[in-house]
Amino acid sequence: MSADHSTAPCACASPGPIDAPRRRVIGIAAVGLAAPLAVTTRPAVAAVAGDRLVEEDAEGTPTPLRAGDIKPGKPLLAYPLDAKRGKARDDTRLNKVLLIRLPEADMSPETRARSAGGVLAYSAVCTHQGCNVKTWLANEKALVCFCHESKFALLDAGTVISGPARRSLPALPIRLEGEELVIADAFTASPGVAA
Repeated sequence: MSADHSTAPCACASPGPIDAPRRRVIGIAAVGLAAPLAVTTRPAVAAVAGDRLVEEDAEGTPTPLRAGDIKPGKPLLAYPLDAKRGKARDDTRLNKVLLIRLPEADMSPETRARSAGGVLAYSAVCTHQGCNVKTWLANEKALVCFCHESKFALLDAGTVISGPARRSLPALPIRLEGEELVIADAFTASPGVAA
């Protein structure tokens, strides 16, 4: 018996090459789907009580921030400082902190209790899709995420004012040691997009 060795086309064969525009759209979609995963896969948040805070973009040896370094109404991005290693805890975006100085008289009692010398600390990662939040709208007394326009009331415990975010921005209780800003306790909730 002889076997039939015909070369009939396979139904699983590729229909042909994918054109460049289609490949680009697929690549953009893949990045868009993967970006939130970077925030929701939750590496350990390591902001530890007793850590100092250092400016996000500081060069050279990290210098702990003082209350006077935070200008009124001007947000500043920071990371906790691991004093033992002498290095910022910047191995996860979820440790990124937004610092802002606002009038204590305008703060709710809950918010004032977590502040230090008028300086407030919140997660700098939006609870909607993980974008950085860092723009203060003084006339609205709101912090805004320009990715999807969620607004947060920092004077009132980071509650959502408007936009697609459904969860308050987690606060980070801080205190002063001398003039240095020090983390007093853990974030009030998990930073970033809810898992």
